[in-house]
Amino acid sequence: MVIEVDRNSGFCFGVRNAVEIAEKALLSGEKIYSLGSIVHNDMEVKRLLSLGLVTIDHSQFRKLRDCKVLIRAHGEPPETYKTAKENNITIIEATCPIVKKLQSRIRDKWSKLKDENGQVVIFGKPGHAEVIGLMGQTANEAILISGPDDIAKIDPERPVELYSQTTMELEDYKKVRELIYNKIKEKGKLDPDKDFVAHSTVCGQVSNREPHLRKFAAGHEIIIFVSGKESSNGKMLYSVCKSVNPETYFVSSPEEIDSSWFIGKNTVGICGATSTPKWLLDKIKDYISNI
Repeated sequence: MVIEVDRNSGFCFGVRNAVEIAEKALLSGEKIYSLGSIVHNDMEVKRLLSLGLVTIDHSQFRKLRDCKVLIRAHGEPPETYKTAKENNITIIEATCPIVKKLQSRIRDKWSKLKDENGQVVIFGKPGHAEVIGLMGQTANEAILISGPDDIAKIDPERPVELYSQTTMELEDYKKVRELIYNKIKEKGKLDPDKDFVAHSTVCGQVSNREPHLRKFAAGHEIIIFVSGKESSNGKMLYSVCKSVNPETYFVSSPEEIDSSWFIGKNTVGICGATSTPKWLLDKIKDYISNI
């Protein structure tokens, strides 16, 4: 049986950067806290826990004093940094540089549009950590939309600047962009070519994986997709593989693999989410090799 690990799967740049920053900080021997799971993968979180990284939520964070707290790749709203300053908490900055830049762009545009009666619109998932950070740049005044049904929140008679959570599906973003454009055009009070600006902020490291995984999934008899159950990116990419190859199975650890899946199969492809560590993909390969 031929087993291939997808060379493009594994951590995206932002997650890899955050993990490397955490590992470097942990070498000091001090207790380091992570505000939220550093990555949506239980196996990787357990590995970092063994090195001393303690995951906390925001209620626990507000009670801390005189310590070090890592901000994960998703980023945080300004309020988090204000609390850190008040409580003498040293921030270890691991926000993805792409997300950090997006936060700055949204904050600057929101400040400008307030004087121009404009609207900042963010396409993203309610409650997602990155979205909370993005909304925080606008004092939560931006309009959050998660699909076509939310377009009604937007006033077609006021200028619109559209941004997206970096990990949203590109095609979904394009559909929402078109709907907003048409709504402004139909109302007829504004020129959508001048008064509507859609910024391309879906991360290329995420969007480019979809077409690649379609080819990868089609090239094997069976696909083992490895991801944490909480990863929205993992759920999306798994569905992409499943749509191409019905013999696609979602697992978070080797123990979830069923040996019966491989009966009569000659080729196996192993791939994963942007939050799946490379070492776990290799571990899955070794496990299958021993079946």
